[in-house]
Amino acid sequence: MPPADHLAHDRPAHDRPASDRPASDRPAPDRPAPGGPASDRPAPGRPADGPPAGGAPGPVAPGAPADGRLARGAAAAAALVEAAVSSGRLPGAVLAVGSGADGEPVVRAFGRTAVHGPSAPVTPDTVYDLASLTKVTATLPAVLRLVDEGAVGLDDPVRRHLPGFTGPGKDRVTVRHLLAHSSGLPPHRPLHELPGAPADRLAAALAEPLATAPGTAVAYSDLGFLALGEVVRTAAGAPLDRAVAELVLDPLGMDSTRYLPPAPWLPRTAATEPGADGVPKAGVVHDENAESLGGVCGHAGLFGTAPDLARYLRRCWLDPDGPVLSRAVRAEALRCQTAGLDGRRGLGWTLRGDRWDHMAAHWPATGAGHTGFTGTALALDPVSGLWAVLLTNAVHLGREASTVVALRRAVSDALAGAALAEGTPAEDTSAPGPSVRARP
Repeated sequence: MPPADHLAHDRPAHDRPASDRPASDRPAPDRPAPGGPASDRPAPGRPADGPPAGGAPGPVAPGAPADGRLARGAAAAAALVEAAVSSGRLPGAVLAVGSGADGEPVVRAFGRTAVHGPSAPVTPDTVYDLASLTKVTATLPAVLRLVDEGAVGLDDPVRRHLPGFTGPGKDRVTVRHLLAHSSGLPPHRPLHELPGAPADRLAAALAEPLATAPGTAVAYSDLGFLALGEVVRTAAGAPLDRAVAELVLDPLGMDSTRYLPPAPWLPRTAATEPGADGVPKAGVVHDENAESLGGVCGHAGLFGTAPDLARYLRRCWLDPDGPVLSRAVRAEALRCQTAGLDGRRGLGWTLRGDRWDHMAAHWPATGAGHTGFTGTALALDPVSGLWAVLLTNAVHLGREASTVVALRRAVSDALAGAALAEGTPAEDTSAPGPSVRARP
């Protein structure tokens, strides 16, 4: 199996001293600075290798798209999505685009939730398996919120929070390394093939040997974000799904996004790939590793809707007074953490020019984004305020990904090309990207 854009299930609740208390009610740990306790820990916004990609989110810049240009860009992008669905290359899709924290989003829905088995028309409220968007929609903001609260430091050794994170050289792996995919961990291991209980598979994941020395190479790693989910769980003193809800989803009003979607959501949930029994999964995480761990993981497992993800981008990343993250920690997340290495990563986010950059020529050079194995994508630009959400269940038709890879790039290019027409297109530093799943 290639690396994953995945999710997990009912991991047994780990008993924590504060596990029955909301994260918002727990006492603040004795840590003096958002970056962490030690005097040699940089502050979250420190300019270690250059300014943030676009700086701290603030009022939208003069280059922000006017309503007419945004409408033209939205129409051009929607036409591409509609054509992909109408041709049968995708079962269905929802596209949401906009500018800044306050502008009215444009949301368009196409197709049906499945072509095999029961289906319904796709609407803006269709629930999708977000796959690796879990990394930047759940785990990343939860970690950063804990950084702001002083419960976690970006440069904390991971072992400070996870004693089971063992192996040669792993004492030098930090939370920052995991967020930037520069920890040295390999991309993926087929944990679901291991014998034993979920706790055994989790222990194996945390004990995975490093493939490279920390901070020397970029390798997009599900295993790294699986470990980050455990950091959130231990630091928050609550199961990961509850911690994410309390730290991120509830403050943002994301009522249609969660792990382990309830049964009443099933009729509006897009199906993913058929299993061994030939029945497509719906409401059960597509990622095998996440499913084998109980459906609640740091690397995958979240389900949600396009309007909720639009709210996430606007309120968490583009609103200067957003309720979840400080400006300093947002700026640090959008700053390149991997200068001089073989990739361009922020904290969690893919930046322009990285191997997994799907944003194409016209998207600004200050942009950030992420993709998901099931066929999902997010993109934003903190300078112009432009943002886009594309949710599909492309994997329902199989794992060959050329259609959705090309569509992501075409949509971002059409949107930015029209919406930012009076600006200067960014140099297209993005790699074409793999057309077959190497997750994301």
